Amino acid sequence: MVHPQAFRAVVDGKHRVSRPDPTAAIFVKARPLLFAAVAFFIALIPGSASHAQSGAFTGMAGNWSGGGTITLDDGSSERIRCRATYAVRVDGNGLNQTLTCASDSYKFNLASNVIAQGKSLSGTWSEATRNVSGNLEGRGSAGSFQVVASAATFTANIALTTRGNKQTVVIRSEGAFRVTSISLTRI
Repeated sequence: MVHPQAFRAVVDGKHRVSRPDPTAAIFVKARPLLFAAVAFFIALIPGSASHAQSGAFTGMAGNWSGGGTITLDDGSSERIRCRATYAVRVDGNGLNQTLTCASDSYKFNLASNVIAQGKSLSGTWSEATRNVSGNLEGRGSAGSFQVVASAATFTANIALTTRGNKQTVVIRSEGAFRVTSISLTRI
């Protein structure tokens, strides 16, 4: 519906005078402040390219895939395929890891949560297919780690080395398997 004053102004050949919207005026004045605030908060977002990690697990984040061999307790050896996912805390000193590996007759699903304090590592682990869990302790930094995973009925020594997009994992145990040797590539 046309407003009567606007209609009358059009008929008389006059243009209606518009009054500035006070909300629009506030937005125009506040726009630079708004853009500055948005830029500030974007700069604070962790994980951006300008916020480089420098902790023990730097460079490990992401998905990895590969294979290797597993030597079982009877001395037989089989090829094994593995997938790993690493989530690294913003400061590079915390790691959540999942590692799933399978051969023709053996499978394991390992999950761990590790914290680095200096060169000391500590955390927890669990293996889903055997419903076993325990603690991790070890040492390492700059992509090279030596860790002992222990539980009431299981102990394993784990050596993990990461160089760029390549990673090797060696697990030695006195259980259902003796040695697992895996080479992974970031995908």
